[in-house]
Amino acid sequence: MRDFAHEIEQRKRAGLYRTRRLVSGPQQPELTADGRALLSFCSNDYLGLANHPNNIEALKNALPETGLGGAASHLVCGHHDAHHRLEERLADFTRRSSALFFSTGYMANVGVISALVGRGDTVFSDRLNHASIIDGCILSRARVRRYAHGDVEALETMLADTSGHKVVVTDGVFSMDGDVAPLKALARVCKAHDALLIVDDAHGIGVLGPQGRGSVLEAGLSEDEVPVLIGTLGKAVGTSGAFVAGPALLMDYLVQKARTYIYTTAMPPAMAAATCASLDLIEVDDQRRAHLNGLIARFREGAQALGYELMPSYTPIQPIMIGGNEEALALSQALEQQGVMVTAIRPPTVPEGQARLRVTLSAAHSEAHVARLLAALSECRVLRDLSDSEQVAAL
Repeated sequence: MRDFAHEIEQRKRAGLYRTRRLVSGPQQPELTADGRALLSFCSNDYLGLANHPNNIEALKNALPETGLGGAASHLVCGHHDAHHRLEERLADFTRRSSALFFSTGYMANVGVISALVGRGDTVFSDRLNHASIIDGCILSRARVRRYAHGDVEALETMLADTSGHKVVVTDGVFSMDGDVAPLKALARVCKAHDALLIVDDAHGIGVLGPQGRGSVLEAGLSEDEVPVLIGTLGKAVGTSGAFVAGPALLMDYLVQKARTYIYTTAMPPAMAAATCASLDLIEVDDQRRAHLNGLIARFREGAQALGYELMPSYTPIQPIMIGGNEEALALSQALEQQGVMVTAIRPPTVPEGQARLRVTLSAAHSEAHVARLLAALSECRVLRDLSDSEQVAAL
């Protein structure tokens, strides 16, 4: 136990200690955290559907029909017709042949990757892929080769030098940088070198593409070009769970081989019903996405005018680059003193020296909310500049 306590103290001294907040009430921009009212800019509820009355009503209406728990795995007696309807709805929404409903995005990535690649195979992973992708690659026991972020030319060289079964896996939208993978180029080199392409579009589904169908369709790519699409339902969709979509043969193969699907209790079927209702909203509500895009543009213009360094992202993920861990924590805490909650992201989630504030915008935010965030950032900039001036004067 002394070793554990020592490591925790080391993390505190390095500015890497993590804590949990106690949130009361529903997820929404103005929420209560640790008993305090705060304006949140750190949720992945990009379309504001986690507290949408239609989705809540759909869940309530489904409960008398489905009951509460899934009770068993999908392969025993837990595969409810509500799950089946959701899978058909997801396949239609993503314009794919078939889909499979997983309990979480982490389980989907680990289960899919470790099922589709194994000993003697090679899996190629973007250096900035999400931890669940990284863990799926490691647990697969395949040879793992990481390519520089978004560097298709480097990946192509690696593919050309590798024989045997090859799989390339990438995020569609990268969760900490907010940029979109070069999917057209990735699909091209995978086709040329007979590699299976897997795209995790956790942060693109609902937000990007026609009717919010994701980054793969935004790039104009088909199931033939991107055979395996993974997505989560707890972000823009606003509910819970995850899915993989692609050819029916591959979905059947995953039912046989994906351990995180086989050996877990099915999600509550009522949640599947609520997710179908949410997909209905996403499909028809282009105005919600237009409002979100307007907020993104307003934030970027205002933050850059204040002198903050942003990353080249047009998605709801808008990181403010800081660099040092303590500096990122200090800015996060200064914003919270003004009633605005933005989380500081530090290593190992991001590389050393690239700590940041991860601002995330939602269609549930108003223009007044974004104005309040920018005003708080302006105040923090003034206070920092005053502090720097005091230090110079002291010298």
